[in-house]
Amino acid sequence: MTAPPSDAAAPGPLMTLAETAAFLEREFPQMRAGGHCYHLEAVGPMRARMRLDPGEQHLRPGGTVSGPAMMALADYVLYAAVLAQIGPVALAVTTNLGFNFLRRPEPGPLAAECRLLKLGHRLAVGEVSITALGSADVVCHATGTYAIPPGRDAVS
Repeated sequence: MTAPPSDAAAPGPLMTLAETAAFLEREFPQMRAGGHCYHLEAVGPMRARMRLDPGEQHLRPGGTVSGPAMMALADYVLYAAVLAQIGPVALAVTTNLGFNFLRRPEPGPLAAECRLLKLGHRLAVGEVSITALGSADVVCHATGTYAIPPGRDAVS
């Protein structure tokens, strides 16, 4: 994934890694159904990184991680990147996601790197590159847009 034009110009996140992870744990317990497999590993200016340790429910016949599992990972890390930047706004919602599945990942951990391309008052646009852990080969590339509610109604 290429660096944004100027990381120095990007504002720092409003939420730390620990705060963002705690918010996700509290507000989205359904992401732990079947076990704790999504792990937020980093947040930074206009960025986030998450790992998926796939369980049996994430695999498909033929011995690969399923497309829906990669789609959930991409959406979740994009949401985490947006939240880290704007604060705990539970009502920020996905308005668009697009996926390119480039390679068949072997069953095993996946790493998702998200970079926000634009963070406005009403919309956030980002891209996600998913790789097999320890590999530089992108298995899935996603782009997405989140709608940010007016007034950024924070959750306490």
